[in-house]
Amino acid sequence: MTTERVRVVRAWEWARPERPARREVLSALPELDEARPPLLFVPGFGHGAWAFAEHWLEHAASRGFPAYALSLRGHGGSEPAPGATLRSYAHDVTQVAASLPRRAVLVGHGAGARVAAHALARYPARAAVLVAPVLGGWGTFGAALRRNPGGTLPAVFGGGLRLSRRQLFSRELPDGEARRYVSRLGRAGRRAQWQLLTGREPEPAVGRPPVLVLGSPDDRVVPVAALTRAARRYASAPLLFPGMGHDLMLDARWREPIDAILDWLEKDPAPTAG
Repeated sequence: MTTERVRVVRAWEWARPERPARREVLSALPELDEARPPLLFVPGFGHGAWAFAEHWLEHAASRGFPAYALSLRGHGGSEPAPGATLRSYAHDVTQVAASLPRRAVLVGHGAGARVAAHALARYPARAAVLVAPVLGGWGTFGAALRRNPGGTLPAVFGGGLRLSRRQLFSRELPDGEARRYVSRLGRAGRRAQWQLLTGREPEPAVGRPPVLVLGSPDDRVVPVAALTRAARRYASAPLLFPGMGHDLMLDARWREPIDAILDWLEKDPAPTAG
């Protein structure tokens, strides 16, 4: 059976198309094709596809879900792109999702959740999952400044956002693993970082797909209040994992959130009424 793939493109986007970029996409596929929707993981700023390849890709495939992880332009093994914008990143997600064999589930982490939300306005996803979502705005900046002033201020003036081991992981994760992950962090484009604070809100999602929001009450990047606001936006409540850090896909108890995501998808959630 062939599934129609639809992308919504505005007239001004035709007039000013995004520059093509070489994109890194990592994947793990199940041994048998059970016709389940593919998952497309979208990492947050500074992270690449490697952050999902560490644990979640293979685990999803072991449960029958084709799993793909994208490095946004300028991240991981994708082409350098210092001038990238949120629109550039959303374009990357839309292009990769449209190339998959079936309608995908978009799974965005951190600022990648904001990118995924923009992509949902152009790509009719089967569903979406926002993991520890950083949806932007000055409230996000204020929380980041209080918790990590030395790492946050440089980003406002064009430098890279610096995240620490304490912000990203719980104490359960061995120091050696935490240092290895932190050493792999890169940086987002300067314009994209600024747009995360000042850019427009994502437009409504095409087809009103079901959206799951999850995170940790102990996240030192995203406060619980922000998780609640994000979930309310999609008429739901956040699913919380106490004792975990911001990078749920890399933390010591990484299996718990990915299993919750896959359990939710196995129930085949219905589109949101509206």
